[in-house]
Amino acid sequence: MATVEISNLSKAYGALDVLHDISLDIADGEFVALVGPSGCGKSTLLRSIAGLETIKGGEIRIDGKAVNDLAPKDRDIAMVFQNYALYPHMNVAANMGFALKLSGRPKAEIEDRVGKAAAILDLTRQLGRKPVALSGGQRQRVAMGRAIVRDPKVFLFDEPLSNLDAKLRVQMRVEIRELQQRLGTTTIYVTHDQTEAMTMADKIAVLNAGRLEQVGAPLDLYRAPANLFVAGFIGSPQMNLITGDLARKAGADTIGVRPEHLVVSRDGDGWRGRVIAAEHLGSDTFVHVDVPEAGRITARIVGDMPAAAGDDLVLAPMDGHLHRFGANGKAL
Repeated sequence: MATVEISNLSKAYGALDVLHDISLDIADGEFVALVGPSGCGKSTLLRSIAGLETIKGGEIRIDGKAVNDLAPKDRDIAMVFQNYALYPHMNVAANMGFALKLSGRPKAEIEDRVGKAAAILDLTRQLGRKPVALSGGQRQRVAMGRAIVRDPKVFLFDEPLSNLDAKLRVQMRVEIRELQQRLGTTTIYVTHDQTEAMTMADKIAVLNAGRLEQVGAPLDLYRAPANLFVAGFIGSPQMNLITGDLARKAGADTIGVRPEHLVVSRDGDGWRGRVIAAEHLGSDTFVHVDVPEAGRITARIVGDMPAAAGDDLVLAPMDGHLHRFGANGKAL
């Protein structure tokens, strides 16, 4: 286990700067998710930590030791890739133990480490199989097993669940989080899926266009987004952002309210509008309402609500749940 300290890191491809003055401290044993839209620089930052990218400036320290000039193999990290990167001609045991074999570890030690990792990951019965005979979830476990056997100071995950179907993604994110808590290994996890980040991470770092927008515990980012970008990115469905007269009345350039923080009624005080569409999910109902002075607003209602396109509804923000943002996009 180890701390990871990133100080004023910048990265460029030729004349194009892609990471701008990134500073991020990761505690020993912490699970940190790097999130943001495609092209924001999160995978580039992860690859820079791994030593797979040459940085333009700044410093990376792992367990207090500067690693800028170290090769990836000397940084004591293990990386799990999006495409698993398994060797198709090798069985599971050989895939998991390959890095140890390259480093010259004794055969008995390799077998012991692979066996222990396989038991943790429920892969013991698959050790003799090749990747083609495995399910997507099993291949992902093999990739994780290959990282575990190395007993690294830091795990790096680069969108490891993006190739799995929705049901398996939910299962695997629980398994990865449980595994990380059991091993206690410092983990940096890249994902574009903010739900993954919210449910798995101790801390989230939100990136946008190569800049770090906000860092904090998942619920801190949800409850107190620092700016409009974070407000719109964290939360599903995303926060309703409203400009115009309603915002000015609240003393802001933009106001925001999350769909789950709107009280919906047929009559009463609030923002009146007409339902454009209603999504009935059983556990929840999402209603999309056209409010003349605010535009389209989405409300989330627990349980099923008998609403349909064309219905008139009133939406009212719950007390204490209206977010205010200035002209610069920052929270007021």
